[in-house]
Amino acid sequence: MRLSRAAVLAQAKAAALDGVRRLNCCANLLFLSLPAQISICRDLPNIEVITFSVNGISDLEPLHQCQNLSELYLRKNNITSLDELFYLKTLPRLRVLWLAENPCCGPDPHRYRMTVLRNLPSLQKLDNQAVTEEELSQALVDGVEITAPPARRSVENGWSESTTSSAAGCSTEPDSELLSCSLEETNKTQEELDMKPVPRDKYSSFSLQETDCRCKKRNNVLSAILLLMKELDAEGLEIIQQTVARRLQAFQKKELQEE
Repeated sequence: MRLSRAAVLAQAKAAALDGVRRLNCCANLLFLSLPAQISICRDLPNIEVITFSVNGISDLEPLHQCQNLSELYLRKNNITSLDELFYLKTLPRLRVLWLAENPCCGPDPHRYRMTVLRNLPSLQKLDNQAVTEEELSQALVDGVEITAPPARRSVENGWSESTTSSAAGCSTEPDSELLSCSLEETNKTQEELDMKPVPRDKYSSFSLQETDCRCKKRNNVLSAILLLMKELDAEGLEIIQQTVARRLQAFQKKELQEE
């Protein structure tokens, strides 16, 4: 799903796209249909701060024209390859980047950080941790230089998908590890909302039956909804409660009919 012009202007409280300086779409419901598309960023020449954390973003190409961008928050998305950094290398003012908890981070935190810093040496903070001169020097030795954008192929639904593996050597996690991580994140969010944790047996019973893509989408939707619930007042929560009750009744009715 695309992030529309109207949605950007409404969120930024701006009259025109060239007047948008800050855009916060963290856990945005507009992105629940994966993969999230941020092509609107090509029309934000003066944007300085972008928050796209906890969404389904996988393609950073639209950001390469945001020449005034200084802070970019992309935590918990679906960025599979560090080759996507190719599009950020042209941003002269980028000083803060939060990329943690993406598939591209891979199993080696040191090599991941070194690769990011080798390609973005102007960063002052990466993943909420200050960048030191020693790290920048070490990045020239331990980091991987990215010289080309990620290769992509067309997929059935019309989107593009990266085919290159992460420059940091990211490997595919087993289903059990993906499930464990997702359950841990979900329960952490529910604890913040004073909700009971999800039992592992119930969580796995539906997650393991889904394809990897559907599983990631469902977990992203759940995390987004739980985070957004913090912003609701009593009236809003009552509406959610009523909607959930009707939805559960519909599921129960369907199960009885199938039996």
